[in-house]
Amino acid sequence: MTGRTASATLVRHGFLLVTSLFILLPFLWMVSLSLKPPQEVFQGGLSLVPERFYGVENYTEALTRAPILTFMYNGFVVCLVTLALQILIAAPVAYALAKLEFPFRNALFALVLVGLLIPHQVLAIPLFVAFFRIGLLDTYAALIFPGIVSPFAIFLFRQFFKTVPDDLIHAARLDGFSEWAIVWRIMVPSAVPALIAFGILSVVGRWNDLFLPLIFIRSEELMTPPLGIIHFRSEEAGTSVGPLMAAAVITVLPLIVAYLLAQRRFVDGLTMSGVK
Repeated sequence: MTGRTASATLVRHGFLLVTSLFILLPFLWMVSLSLKPPQEVFQGGLSLVPERFYGVENYTEALTRAPILTFMYNGFVVCLVTLALQILIAAPVAYALAKLEFPFRNALFALVLVGLLIPHQVLAIPLFVAFFRIGLLDTYAALIFPGIVSPFAIFLFRQFFKTVPDDLIHAARLDGFSEWAIVWRIMVPSAVPALIAFGILSVVGRWNDLFLPLIFIRSEELMTPPLGIIHFRSEEAGTSVGPLMAAAVITVLPLIVAYLLAQRRFVDGLTMSGVK
C-alpha cells in the first residue's frame, strides 16, 4: 500500500511538473526574446538562451521609446481605485444575501449568478454612448466605473460570509453594533483570505484589460500598460519584437510579485469560500 501511495504521488507530481513547464513556456519564451538581438528573434528553432546578450539595449528602448512608467502608474491607479470601490459595494451586498432575511433574496442572488455569465464586452457600446453624452470619455472614470460592481466579488464574499457563525452576529447586535458596523468590523476582517484572492483576480483582470481602454481612451497620458504597448508596433518599420517583449516583461513583473507574496492567502480564499 505504501509503495502504491508513493508511486501515485510520484506520478501526480510528475504530471504537475510537466503541466507547470507547459504553462510557463510562453513566459520563458517572452523573457528569452527580450534578451535577444533582432537577427536572432526570427531564427529557426526553439532556443531559450540567446547567442548574444541584447537585454540592455532592448530594456533601455522599452523604457525610453514610450512612457511605460506612466502607463504602469495609470494601471495602478485604475486597479486600486476599482478594487476599493468593488469591495465597498460587494461586501454589504454579500452580507445581506448571506445573513439577512428579506423578500426576494434568492431572486437577487440568482441575478448575481446571471451577472457572472455576462461578459463585460457586451456593455461596451452602451457605456461608450453614455460616457460620450456625460463627457467621461478619455478619463480615469471611464476605466474605473464599468468595473465597480463585480458579481464575482458578491458571490465570493457571500460564500465566505455564510461560513461565519450566526451566533457571532447575534452577539455583535446585542453589543449594540449596527448592521453596517457588523459588515466592516466583523465580516470583512474575517474574510481577509477571500479579499486577497479577489484582489489578485481583480487587479490582474483590470491590469491586463485591453478592450475597454482601447475604446474609451485616446490620450497617451491616460493609457494603461496593455494599450501603451501598442507603441511598439510600427507599420513602416515593423514590430520591434525585442523591446516589445521587454515592455511586456516589465508590465507583468508587478503581477508576479504580488501573486508570490499573497500565494497562500490566495489559495485559502478560493478554497475556504466553498466550505459551507
